[in-house]
Amino acid sequence: MTQGIDDIPEIALAWHRAGQGAVLATVVETWGSAPRAAGSLLVVAGDGQMMGSVSGGCVEGAVVVEAEAALADGKPRLLTYGVSDEAAFAVGLACGGTIRVLVEPVGAALPVDVLASLVAARAAKRAVALVTDLTSFTHELTDGPKVADRLRSDKTGVDDGKLIAVHNPALRLIVVGAVHIAQALLPLARACGYDPVLIDPRGAFGSQARFPGAVIAEDWPDEALTALGPDARTAIVTLTHDPKLDDPAIRVALRSRAFYLGCLGSKRTHAKRVERLLAEGFSADEVARIHAPVGLDIGAKSPAEIAVSIMAQITQVLRRG
Repeated sequence: MTQGIDDIPEIALAWHRAGQGAVLATVVETWGSAPRAAGSLLVVAGDGQMMGSVSGGCVEGAVVVEAEAALADGKPRLLTYGVSDEAAFAVGLACGGTIRVLVEPVGAALPVDVLASLVAARAAKRAVALVTDLTSFTHELTDGPKVADRLRSDKTGVDDGKLIAVHNPALRLIVVGAVHIAQALLPLARACGYDPVLIDPRGAFGSQARFPGAVIAEDWPDEALTALGPDARTAIVTLTHDPKLDDPAIRVALRSRAFYLGCLGSKRTHAKRVERLLAEGFSADEVARIHAPVGLDIGAKSPAEIAVSIMAQITQVLRRG
């Protein structure tokens, strides 16, 4: 499998095990408009290979030099760089600031077993945080209550002198209904970092010809959704506005941990939907989880515009609750 910028821990472990040497650099803190956020990773091998990024280029070279020195002496480094306005402008920022980077040689400073456990957790799609004490440079891999808020917000940062580096599995978007809006929504979701899945039992609708490369489940919506097991990093959107297809999915979604449920349909359609769900025993609080009509009210008309409004609302719920 080809590895890239999202597979830095895996690459670091592979390079170390291959005897090439590997140094992992992690952005600890940075200015607000930085191109690479806290938690961004760069790995440097003993032969000079590198993958990933810790900045837009203004401090990359200096970090690589420090990584090579760390590989030689086996010691971690916590580096602070002040970036001038001129250097920041050159990489597309309006002004300069400060960036802190943790540099750790694998094996000598970052234990191989810790890195291997992190890679295994990522492969299992388990949300974990790698906690590094920035004074003692000791490590802990955990998904416990002390890191729960950062895992939930998907935000790496420093708490009480410890770097909490979040490693969450990819977000998922499950779309019920292979309609025109879905044709625009799926690629938009991918661009936003989601792994989308399309559900539609109607083979003529959910075809590879209409959705090239998409993961398509042709089972009945409730069965497909149950099999997919929506979790707290899953958004669900129903687009058929046909009760025979949408309602079974909605029932499963309302009892799941999905962070977002949006349903296509007019206010009148949704009012009837609410009546059906309440009659089936769902509580008013459960039904209130539904965002309907789906999407932010931006005056969207075309399928592409509606897809933008849906993705914007999903982002709003994810980032702001």
